[in-house]
Amino acid sequence: MKTMKRPYLPNRTPATFAVGEKASFTRTLTEADSAMFIGATWDVNPFHTDDAFVEQTKFGKRIVPGLLTASLLTHIGGLWNFLATDMSFAFKAPVYMGDTITAVAEIVELDVAKRWCRLQGTITNRDGEVVLTAVIEGYPGKFET
Repeated sequence: MKTMKRPYLPNRTPATFAVGEKASFTRTLTEADSAMFIGATWDVNPFHTDDAFVEQTKFGKRIVPGLLTASLLTHIGGLWNFLATDMSFAFKAPVYMGDTITAVAEIVELDVAKRWCRLQGTITNRDGEVVLTAVIEGYPGKFET
């Protein structure tokens, strides 16, 4: 079976598969992104959907669903052919509609014999504030150079 040639995407795929290698992805999360995510998941939490409700809270305006924010790391994993078996997230700060965020995944542990690795994920906003951290374990695909 033939394998598809991977597209060149700067900063999104590791140069080599080794501890310390990183990749990143930046995206602005829009109202439409949130609406599609809410439509797919039925996450109708008023923190994401109700302006009048959220104005009464410490956030003051609607926030992006946390798992939508976390899913930016899955974009990097998809490019790496990474099959996650365990994911843990810590939500550190809100992400608002229209915020530009950057996800970074770093290989922090690698077992070549088992073809297993652990990634450290960090997502920051445009001010450099960490909004999410993650630990992701799983099985990477084969990388071709």
